[in-house]
Amino acid sequence: MNKEEAEARDTRCINLEAFNISEEFGFVLPEPLSDLPKFYQPWMDIATNLPQLIECHQLRHEVNRMQLLGTHLLTGHKQLRLAHTALSFITMGYVWQEGEHNHTKVLPKNLAIPYCQVSETLRLPPILVHADCVLSNWKRRDQNSAMELGNLDTIFALPGGESLKGFFLVTLEVELAAVDGIKAIAAATEAIWRNEDDLMKTALLEMAESIRKMNKAFRKMDEYVDPAVFYGIIRLFLSGWKDNPACPEGLVYEGVWEEPRQFSGGSAAQSSTLQSFDEFLGIRHSEESAKFLRRMRDYMPPRHKAFIRAIALGPSAREYVASHASAGLRDAYNACIAALVCLRNHHITVVTRYITILAARAKAGKAKLGADPTDVLQKASPSLGERGTGGSTIMTLLKSTRDSTKEAAIENSAQL
Repeated sequence: MNKEEAEARDTRCINLEAFNISEEFGFVLPEPLSDLPKFYQPWMDIATNLPQLIECHQLRHEVNRMQLLGTHLLTGHKQLRLAHTALSFITMGYVWQEGEHNHTKVLPKNLAIPYCQVSETLRLPPILVHADCVLSNWKRRDQNSAMELGNLDTIFALPGGESLKGFFLVTLEVELAAVDGIKAIAAATEAIWRNEDDLMKTALLEMAESIRKMNKAFRKMDEYVDPAVFYGIIRLFLSGWKDNPACPEGLVYEGVWEEPRQFSGGSAAQSSTLQSFDEFLGIRHSEESAKFLRRMRDYMPPRHKAFIRAIALGPSAREYVASHASAGLRDAYNACIAALVCLRNHHITVVTRYITILAARAKAGKAKLGADPTDVLQKASPSLGERGTGGSTIMTLLKSTRDSTKEAAIENSAQL
């Protein structure tokens, strides 16, 4: 039994800090670094100028002439996370600079070797993941002001302008809204072991309120993200090389692996938040959806993945509620389920507006993906169709997880 399995079994008192979960920020990396040691300035110079380099078709040229740097001077978790995020953004821009039909099939060794070394140290895959583009890709404009959208900016960007930044930062706010719900999981687990209904009820009500706040934050997407820009530009640069018809063979990481490797692109399914709630509330998804969601855990920071595993091995909240003759407890549990259903319904609405409708128009040859089409817009990815950036048939997945969430509601104390 390894260290993570041992910790996962010790679930009587969940210590969030042991799973790299912050009491203030949840799964979000607290106050991430925005600079690396001077030795790595070549990476930072490229990573902080990606939109301009891609627009001028110069990114591949700059990367190809970049010096191969060792990773030995990177110290501490935050430096490693910043390095992974920077190299991830560079990689996505390098692969997709010329659109899906002219994507590169080989990542040069001066990028691939350090990228894979950092990835191995962090036990993350060498591709842009949710933990890169959202959890560790933020900074305050004013260090003395609050964590509000107007005071936040991204560290790195890709083509997509303010819509791309809005996409990442609204998603960040959704993650921050989940913090009280994550802390409620720890409190509720302790309440189950202590057989204290009042504490359990309080924790469930806090979780339900946290999920409602997530939904409220999620609804800001319409204000900050243009659907046409997301569909025509952003989606391509977040797409991976697994389950993607545009690059069925994958990507060669030169100097690391001789054969192409396949990795999924960044996806909301890589967020540990909803998977934690699902495990704690005992929501059981269909075999196909569950298989995809489990695979997405390999794209999470390992300590966060271990947290989900600990919840799964811990006491069942659903069984506890269903076995207690308490209408208040049952109502509190069902409030969590109802809030999750609302959140997932809104996700379906967003995907309909940002992908499904535009994909149908594009297929019909009627798409207008921008008032001033650029080369990047004209190279929007028709191969993705209605797939998510993680490679899933996204609408099928969302409807399936929504329906299985509905089914988890407890109608009476005897229902298990």
